[in-house]
Amino acid sequence: MLKRFIKFYKPHKYLFILDMSVAFLAAILSVFMPMLTRTLLKVHIPNKDLNGIIAMIAIMGGIIIFKSVFTYIRIRWGHIMGVRMESDMRSDMFAHLQKLSFNYFDNVKTGHIMSRISNDLNMIAEVAHHAPEDLIISVFMIIGSFIAMFHYNVSLAFIAMIPVPLLIVWGLTYGRRMKGGFRLVRKRIADINSSVENSVQGIREVKSFTNEHLEMEKFGHINFSFQRAKEKMYKIMSVYFAGMTFLTDFYYLVVIGGGIYLIFIGQLDVIDLLAFTLYVNFILRPIERLVHFTEQFQQGSTAFERFIEIMDIEPDIKDNKNAKTLDNVKGSIDIDNLTFKYTSSEDWVLQNINMAIPAGKTIALVGESGAGKSTIASLIPRFYEAQEGSISIDGNNIMDLKQKSLRDNIGIVQQNVFLFDTSIRENIIYGNPNASEEEVIEAARKANILDFIQSLPDRFDTLTGERGVKLSGGQKQRISIARAFLKNPPILIFDEATSSLDTESEAYIQKAMEELSQNRTTIIIAHRLSTVRNADLLYVINEGRIVEQGTHDELMDRKDYYYNLYTKNMIL
Repeated sequence: MLKRFIKFYKPHKYLFILDMSVAFLAAILSVFMPMLTRTLLKVHIPNKDLNGIIAMIAIMGGIIIFKSVFTYIRIRWGHIMGVRMESDMRSDMFAHLQKLSFNYFDNVKTGHIMSRISNDLNMIAEVAHHAPEDLIISVFMIIGSFIAMFHYNVSLAFIAMIPVPLLIVWGLTYGRRMKGGFRLVRKRIADINSSVENSVQGIREVKSFTNEHLEMEKFGHINFSFQRAKEKMYKIMSVYFAGMTFLTDFYYLVVIGGGIYLIFIGQLDVIDLLAFTLYVNFILRPIERLVHFTEQFQQGSTAFERFIEIMDIEPDIKDNKNAKTLDNVKGSIDIDNLTFKYTSSEDWVLQNINMAIPAGKTIALVGESGAGKSTIASLIPRFYEAQEGSISIDGNNIMDLKQKSLRDNIGIVQQNVFLFDTSIRENIIYGNPNASEEEVIEAARKANILDFIQSLPDRFDTLTGERGVKLSGGQKQRISIARAFLKNPPILIFDEATSSLDTESEAYIQKAMEELSQNRTTIIIAHRLSTVRNADLLYVINEGRIVEQGTHDELMDRKDYYYNLYTKNMIL
């Protein structure tokens, strides 16, 4: 872990060198202050050496000025280094999240991800800056102080070393306990973030079912768990700091007591004891800094462990070593003995699915909810991978294709539309970031949303709100369809694309879909008869298996499963 952490310093090595250099110089200069004070009291003042006194005071003043400059450099550029490292880690984590498959996001709460990418990385940035400089300042101040103390009086210097092992043992023992406490607190923070996110995103459901009390109860339970975790952590921390306070005060007492005894037996003078007392203060300050460093290091190492946990997760879906690009796509799709289940379930969602979809044709997947229609649509762009069987496009197994190349050639309109919290233009242009304004307008026209957009005060610059909350379901769906129009792919998948539209809007969209589907391979998943009856071929799915296939008229003539769905109004 330490090696992995250190690599984030490499792009900022010059800032690191600057930070460590000024920290080292500040520590060395600090050690000289008691030495100069002792020289003043023991040499220049008794000899009434005015020039020497002035020189010593001038040197001490210079040290103070240099230390102030070094502090400015250390605080400013040290923090900047930490912020840049935090930014690098956040970029790496976000990029890694983009590589992970749907399976990961199906099983991890968004609040937990947000906690790691914000709170955890902020803590790591603080450690990245403070940990090495605190360590350098503390170590060199302690070493420098002991060198001076041994030079002045070996006996008292040895006495001054007695409490040091106790401080180290105490710090290491309770440092480990604090690490476990901080780890638990981090998990509870993630739980709170997740709970708040769920409640806020589902606020309409909460209020429509008048379940505010239920949300408060759930949040209260999570909040209490967080409270208990912090109380436990602070209990450990209080013992830790109380022990450290006792040991540091005991340290001071040991040195004073030992010094008085040496003065009593004539082996030390008062001025040297004063110098030792000053050095004890210089030793205790870095020890306090090390105490703070230990606390911060435990929090930072816990946060970095959580960062590494995500970075070590391998994507379920990867490009093969020799994956190729899908070029000149005609759009024929062959599905052979496809069998699939989600990793979180033991039940098979699809079993032995076989389909032959000619290029440029429109096929429909029909069946009751939960039959597996949308799962098939998710397997074609390789959002998930089947346990058995294969899917080929133009004779190319999708497992041998680059994911980006595969998905660039497939346009998808989801049943549950997601709009980004930005303008209508930005949401439409997401289908093709390089599209011109004219192309955006044309896509909106084809999706039957242009008139509505032009009626708005800000037109295409109108903000949609979080998840498109400022728009109706039909308007969101049509913007999503405009996005697919703009992408203009050779393969189209409409997963309940018209489910949120009223009858009038559906007629316009149906016409637009037919226009867009010309000479393109189109897969339609829908319950409405008007959407699927004109398809070239219908596949009827029941409990993960294809039970019928044919045109609408052929299936109606058979008077089998499809016919029963239709007559029972399960296809509206």
